Amino acid sequence: MDGRLVIVGAGHAGGSLAGQLRQQGYRGPIVLLGRESSPPYMRPPLSKAWLKGEAQEQDLLLRAPAFYAEQDIDLRLGCVVQDLSLQDRRLRCADGSEVAFDHLVLATGARARELDLPGRELQGVHPLRELGHARALKQALAGARRLAIVGGGFIGLEVAATARALGVEAVVLEQQSRLLSRLASATLSDHLAHLHRSRGVTVELGVQVQAMLGETAVRGVRLGDGRELDADVVLVGVGSTPNTELLQRAGLDCADGIPVDESARSPWPRVYAIGDVSVRTLADGARRRLESVPSALEQARQLALHLCGRPPAEPDVPWFWSDQYEAKLQMAGLAGAGARTHVLGDVRQGRFCVLHLQGARLQAAECVNAPADFMQARKAIAQGRELDLDKLDGAGKLAAALAAVPA
Repeated sequence: MDGRLVIVGAGHAGGSLAGQLRQQGYRGPIVLLGRESSPPYMRPPLSKAWLKGEAQEQDLLLRAPAFYAEQDIDLRLGCVVQDLSLQDRRLRCADGSEVAFDHLVLATGARARELDLPGRELQGVHPLRELGHARALKQALAGARRLAIVGGGFIGLEVAATARALGVEAVVLEQQSRLLSRLASATLSDHLAHLHRSRGVTVELGVQVQAMLGETAVRGVRLGDGRELDADVVLVGVGSTPNTELLQRAGLDCADGIPVDESARSPWPRVYAIGDVSVRTLADGARRRLESVPSALEQARQLALHLCGRPPAEPDVPWFWSDQYEAKLQMAGLAGAGARTHVLGDVRQGRFCVLHLQGARLQAAECVNAPADFMQARKAIAQGRELDLDKLDGAGKLAAALAAVPA
C-alpha cells in the first residue's frame, strides 16, 4: 500500500509506527497528528528518572526532531482532531483545517481516569499521563512536604518511590485489600507493600477516599472511615479511559476501546488502531487493552509489516516492567484463572520469581531482580513449554525444570 496514511496520536505508538513504516519501505505520504506540543516521547520515565531530575526533556524523545522531516513524515503538533468522516475519508481539526486520508491509524492512547469527588479541582491535585502533567507534578513536589497517592497501581507506586528519593513523605491509599490486585500475585503484592513501608511510605489498604480537602489548594484527603490525612499534593492514579471519542462521534460503538486483530486492523475498512486505545485478542481468546510500551511497539511493527505487504512477525508474549527503588520488576505472560503459583528464589532477599502454571505449562512469570529467569520464562511462554515439576520443586531452578523437558 502506498496511499496517504494519517496517524492520529503522536505518542509512543504513533511515533514508533511512523518510523517503522519508513524502515519497512512505505513510500506513500505519512501525516502524524499530535495533540501535545512535544514530538513523540517516552512516557515511562515521567514517573521515575524525569520526575527525579535524572533526565532532561530532550532525553525523552523517541527521535531527534529533524528525523521526521528527513524521513518525509509530516509531523503536525498541537493538532486536535475533532471529527471523522469514514465515508469521505476526512478528518476535521479544531483549527478548522481538514486532513484527507486513504488509511487511518488511531493511536490516541488513553487518559487518566478522573474521580468524581468533592475537591478534585483543587490546586495540587494531579494526574500523571503525559509530559504536561509531569511538569506540573514535578513543580509541586519541589516544595511539598507530603504526597497522598490515590491508587496502588504501577504509576502510584513508582511516584511513591520517586517522592521518597526527593525527600517527600508519601502515603498510598488503595481501596482493594492489596496492591496491584488485578495484575499481580499476592506474593508480589505483599513484597511491594513491605518494600515501600521499609522506605517510609505509609501504605493504607482497603480504604476509600471520599473527598479532597481545601479551599483553593489541597490540604488533605478525607477517607471513608472519617479520618482526614494531611497532604499538600495529591496524585490520582486509578486507571485510564481509552480515547475513543473520535470514532464514537462518527457513530461507532467502541467506548471500551477499539477492537483490532493481530495486524491492528479494526472492524471498519481502512481504519487501524494501536497502543492503549486498542483492544487486542489474546492467545486464550480473551479481549483486553494491554497498556504497555512493549505491546504498543509490537503493534506498530505488525501494522507496518502489514501495510508494506510483508509477512507478519512472530507474536510477542505480553510483558511489562516497573522500577521501584532497587527493585526491577519484570512480568511476562498473563495468568489465567485457576493457575498454580510457584515461587523461585528468596522473597526476603528481594530476588525471586513467581511462576504461574496451568498443569505443567508455564503461563506467566513475575520476576523481581531476576533478569535471567525473566528472559527464560518469556521464551518458554512463547514456545508453550512445559516444566518438569519435580525438578522445579527439587532444584528450585527454572533452567533445570526447562532442560528436563524437550523443547
